[in-house]
Amino acid sequence: MDQSNSVAIASNATEQSSIHNKLNKSPGMIGALLFGLVLVGGFGYAIAHLASDLSTTHMASAWPYVLLGIALLIALGFEFVNGFHDTANAVATVIYTHSLEPHIAVVWSGMWNLIGVLTSSGAVAFTILSLLPVELILQVGHGAGFAMVFALLISAILWNLSTWWLGLPASSSHTLIGSIIGVGLANQWMGGRNGTSGVDWAQAAGVFRALLVSPLVGFGCAALLLLIIKFLVKKPELYESPKGDQPPPFWIRGLLILTCTGVSFGHGSNDGQKGMGLIMLILIGTVPTAYALNHAIGYNQVQDFAAVSQQAAQVLSSHVSQDAVMGDPRSDLTDYIRTKNFTPNTMLAARQLAVEIKDEVLNYKSLASVPANQQQNVRNDMYVESEALRLMAKSNNPQLTSPENAVLANYKKHLDLSTKFIPSWVKVAVALALGMGTMVGWKRIVVTVGEKIGKTHLTYAQGASAEIVAAVTIIAADQYHLPVSTTHVLSSGVAGTMLANGSGLQWSTLRNIALAWIFTLPAAAILAGGIFWVMRQFV
Repeated sequence: MDQSNSVAIASNATEQSSIHNKLNKSPGMIGALLFGLVLVGGFGYAIAHLASDLSTTHMASAWPYVLLGIALLIALGFEFVNGFHDTANAVATVIYTHSLEPHIAVVWSGMWNLIGVLTSSGAVAFTILSLLPVELILQVGHGAGFAMVFALLISAILWNLSTWWLGLPASSSHTLIGSIIGVGLANQWMGGRNGTSGVDWAQAAGVFRALLVSPLVGFGCAALLLLIIKFLVKKPELYESPKGDQPPPFWIRGLLILTCTGVSFGHGSNDGQKGMGLIMLILIGTVPTAYALNHAIGYNQVQDFAAVSQQAAQVLSSHVSQDAVMGDPRSDLTDYIRTKNFTPNTMLAARQLAVEIKDEVLNYKSLASVPANQQQNVRNDMYVESEALRLMAKSNNPQLTSPENAVLANYKKHLDLSTKFIPSWVKVAVALALGMGTMVGWKRIVVTVGEKIGKTHLTYAQGASAEIVAAVTIIAADQYHLPVSTTHVLSSGVAGTMLANGSGLQWSTLRNIALAWIFTLPAAAILAGGIFWVMRQFV
């Protein structure tokens, strides 16, 4: 070993020792007190709003409330464990470049996670839920639906905890998708000849592509961005590693804090939605009176909805075949969603259900006025109609003109506004659960990203390049309603910058990350499918 390598290794070891000293410091009394106040205030807000919503419901027994409490704790537990993994990635670069003290970085990241969660649309959440078997979603308030939700959450938590314990940056998104596949396959296998559905593979293909391509984008784009920065920015200090425990120059420090902010915001707006979607399923299943329909849709919005529904019914009527036979419209459309088999009855059923939904909503004047025993039925009608329209547009069957497509797209938007909504208290609770997880379990993943991917310490330019690419990728995916893994995008981005910089890679770590990526999906699927099968024996 030559002298320069010996000096580099010794310097790197000293630097890591300095960082570990910082990592092991406690947040202090003031920091802990402030964090405690935020938690108390946030969860107090969530509990108060939940209690207010539940005050409008009248349950025959206390069991639904007990089930709701257990399910919400498990769902928030999933987001808590998610905080171990994904949020920790956002702070690794600012910690290892001494741009922020560890506990300040975690609090700063948590705040921007909260902002990301609160400003998210919820579209990613419902994209993931559309992978689930349609009959389980329609029966979410019954045994099979509850078994589905619990199987998803428990399997995802178990796998995430396992990979966290090993210090592997595994993906919570990947884990949840695997769990959904496991439940779908188990549901199909258990249904046998009854025809129950499994995984919507066409919808899953888009999610798979996002999960597969995003790490490659992170690796390649971060490497390319670093090379571009080296070519354009001739500032030697940008390409240095930290010296001792001194923070970088002010402008570099500002850049790194900004990139950390972008990743944290993107993570909140994308990853936080997965827990939101599951919580909404739980709420719809246990207290449909309060959450099956969006009670913010009042008289004026109902009148607008009725007009849009009438336009949609006219478009659908013009494509009804003379061979169509009237049946139960919801059953016909559910079969279409399950089998993807478009028949002459499909358009007739879509037209008929559009008319029935319009008449129901007009009769009740507002969604809050729909009787308690009808809330779930009206929601299911709207959900089935919306999913059927989505599949028709995707398959281009029947072939519609551009104006007709615009009318049906507008109608679908109004349907989704009535059923696919997320109350603000759910967003606050999810954000706080993410923050709590980050505060408790961030060190393991931070050390892996900061020390175990490359053979040398991160330079400032490497940290900035990896986080810029991660932030842009995550936020772009959010705009297209696709789930991506913060973990894989950022860790692959760090690896890309190491390669581009000639710093060398620790292949054992990359091998372990790759193996976690490969085995996450089948392992989560087997866990979820097994748990779902066991629960269905008793529920």
